[in-house]
Amino acid sequence: MIGRIVAVAATLLATPLSAHEYEPDCERIAAFLDSAVAGQRVAGASAMVWKDGEERCFDAAGVADREQDRPFARDTLVQFFSMTKPVTGVALMTLWEQGRFGLDDPLYWHLPEYEHVQVLRGETETGEPITSAPSRPITVRDILRHTAGFTYGADGNPQNAADRVWEELLPLSPDKSLAEFSQAMAKVPLLFDPGTHWSYSAGVDVQARLVEVLSGKPFAQYVEETIFDPLSMDGIGWPNTRTDLHRLATIYDVGPGGTFTPVLNPDWVAAGFVGKPMTMGGGGLVGTVDDYARFALMLLGEGALGDVRILRPATVRLMATDHLDPAIAPENRSFLPGKGSGGFGFDFFVRTAPPQTPEENRGSVGEFFWDGWPSMLFWVDPQQDMVVILATQKMPFDDQLHHDFRDAVYGGEYTGR
Repeated sequence: MIGRIVAVAATLLATPLSAHEYEPDCERIAAFLDSAVAGQRVAGASAMVWKDGEERCFDAAGVADREQDRPFARDTLVQFFSMTKPVTGVALMTLWEQGRFGLDDPLYWHLPEYEHVQVLRGETETGEPITSAPSRPITVRDILRHTAGFTYGADGNPQNAADRVWEELLPLSPDKSLAEFSQAMAKVPLLFDPGTHWSYSAGVDVQARLVEVLSGKPFAQYVEETIFDPLSMDGIGWPNTRTDLHRLATIYDVGPGGTFTPVLNPDWVAAGFVGKPMTMGGGGLVGTVDDYARFALMLLGEGALGDVRILRPATVRLMATDHLDPAIAPENRSFLPGKGSGGFGFDFFVRTAPPQTPEENRGSVGEFFWDGWPSMLFWVDPQQDMVVILATQKMPFDDQLHHDFRDAVYGGEYTGR
């Protein structure tokens, strides 16, 4: 019996952790970018792959601005949109490491405006919200994993009474400070009881306000001093104080037949944000692919890049762990299941199982990532010691583009184990 156990153990030890010998194919990635431009899926894009401690691939294709025929280049500025969220989460977790809050602290202990928040239970015949107190208080953990019950509004097309309150108060107006945002946000009814649904929301902007309160510094200043400056992310920041927005790529709405309609060009971004107080936690960052790569490589290094440490390894592993209660059924997770087999950590999707079907995005168990509204994408793959970034400025958000890009990076047969 002992001999059989030893033999089995020897067999297990001899089996490689990954049966798939993987190396990035830079020519395949470059061909994907060229085909995406030629097929009028995007105006321009770039892609970067770091693996095993070095940059393995970088390529760019197309234009950053069709009207000016400006190439999409390595130093092109892009709007990261929701790829800002992991930056905010890292900033908040540096304060957790300092003992400034507990993950299961009620949010109102630190932001008193949320003590009497209400949950939408219905609406009157005239459209007024019917509300009651939540089943439990919102916790800090809830705002880190999108289980607080907050809304994101409805972008001018309200679907319910909570959306109508949002449209009235406009919490994320660029004219508001984060303090004013938070006061308004607390008046918008929650869509769900805390902890019962994964609901993508402005909760990361609440994180940003919490950073201000706990640190005693403006959010942007704290992020710059704690993350950007130590990591030498010299070209990244919020647009309200920038003077180089002429380098921005234009965001295009890409319609059927390859119609490209400018949504946000550099002049519109400047008019909307420069001189305004809002520095969102959930979006707004502007920078280059190289800027964001340094942040992502810090995450791959479990909180460190070179001699610079931002977070402890255990903290990064905590953020990159699925924190969703299994009782939150797939139908109560909004669009999250479409990202792949996994759950959600602190401001990251977390892959917990290999791809189950050919239609599912390729990726490795243990990867964590997020994306941004104009089809931006990054991921950290610890199993392959790899960081990947896709930069483009295309709306509407293109899930299929991400699927096809991951095929180009991994190959369509990648097992993910």
